[in-house]
Amino acid sequence: MNAVELLAQESPVARVLVDDPWWLVLGKAVVVFGFLVVVTLFNIWFERRVVAFMQMRVGPNRVGPAGVLQGLADGVKLALKEDIVPRAADRVVFVLAPVISAIPAFLAFAVIPFGPQVSVLGEETALQLTDLPVAVLYVLAVASVGIYGIVLAGWSSGSTYPLLGGLRSSAQMISYEVAMSLSFAAVFLYAGSMSTSQIVAAQERLWFAVALLPSFVVYLVAMVGETNRAPFDLPEAEGELVGGFHTEYSSLKFALFFLAEYINMVTVSALATTLFLGGWRAPWPISLWDGANSGWWPVLWFLAKVLALIFVFIWLRGTLPRLRYDQFMKLGWKVLIPVSLLWIVLVATVRALRNQGVDTQRVLVLGAGVLAAVILLSFVYDIFAARKEKRAAAGGSALAGRPREFDPMAGGFPVPPLPGQQLPPVPRRNRTKTATAVAADPVRTVDQEGSGA
Repeated sequence: MNAVELLAQESPVARVLVDDPWWLVLGKAVVVFGFLVVVTLFNIWFERRVVAFMQMRVGPNRVGPAGVLQGLADGVKLALKEDIVPRAADRVVFVLAPVISAIPAFLAFAVIPFGPQVSVLGEETALQLTDLPVAVLYVLAVASVGIYGIVLAGWSSGSTYPLLGGLRSSAQMISYEVAMSLSFAAVFLYAGSMSTSQIVAAQERLWFAVALLPSFVVYLVAMVGETNRAPFDLPEAEGELVGGFHTEYSSLKFALFFLAEYINMVTVSALATTLFLGGWRAPWPISLWDGANSGWWPVLWFLAKVLALIFVFIWLRGTLPRLRYDQFMKLGWKVLIPVSLLWIVLVATVRALRNQGVDTQRVLVLGAGVLAAVILLSFVYDIFAARKEKRAAAGGSALAGRPREFDPMAGGFPVPPLPGQQLPPVPRRNRTKTATAVAADPVRTVDQEGSGA
């Protein structure tokens, strides 16, 4: 049995996709590519209009009707800008880095189902480019390749700040990919498959956003951190890293990074729709209509869900301030990952007990209560630990009696004192001499000090 037959045996959708002619496969690929490019232009306009509304501004309203062509105008402007390559940059890697970041953003959409089986020019096919038994793992693998583009962009620029931005961004994306991957494990246990089409079929009666609410919440937080969006846009912290890993980029190379970020927003939103929000299935009460989940209508429900999640991205950007880097990493490693691990153990236990015929409703409610209690206790512990550190610091300064002295020129250049430090006192002889001189001739003393005498 070859790989195609195994794939067809795994999923009913795969059996339909195997028989697609070459022109239909090519047409689907072109449609997916065009959709991602057009939705990027729309998202740029949508984000600027929504944020302007939140901040009581007008937003883009001149280029095209209601400013809808503003994103296209920005793209043309970037294309016409001068393409500058730093002298110290590695030219080959400097050019390849934005390409490596943009291509995986397009490839991840290959396994996302847009709708059910339909007829296209007399050919029965599913509204999906391809289906794999491990489709979700394919998305994670492709998304992880994009990290190489960010690291190489920071390294190849030949500058310190892009390098720091690339390292910070890679650490951020790797950390939140772990939490994102763990949030998928509960979905795999409930659906019994890693195929995106099978996961959508498993949500016919109940969306996984309801049945697996902790996994859905963890994924929502992780997808914002994975895409470097506010309030987690730490690689673009202007006060520290100027512009992050793409500081030295301009023109079309910068546009590729910009394109990759917005396409990744659509990809993670489409993945959340597929895994937790029923995919292309109609929401209630539209689902009461018999024809809601057939024909081309499901494409509309899918796009509406994706647009709602993109609105959440924009809403967060317009309301929340940027987190500190230590707070952001603490949220990922000390909150999201432990919560995901505990939730996976609970879901696996419930599934095992259900397979043995045990009533698992009480077990699930009790486990969810224990998980909530653990999260609450962890926050309480952090609060008391922070207060204890403050008391210890206050006690230490009280025992010292006065702030400790330090040498401001120890590093070769003057630095201001930190909290708890004090500049050494000026010698009494110099202070007395200066006070006497000022009293004798204040104008002359001021002129000498101003002239550097």
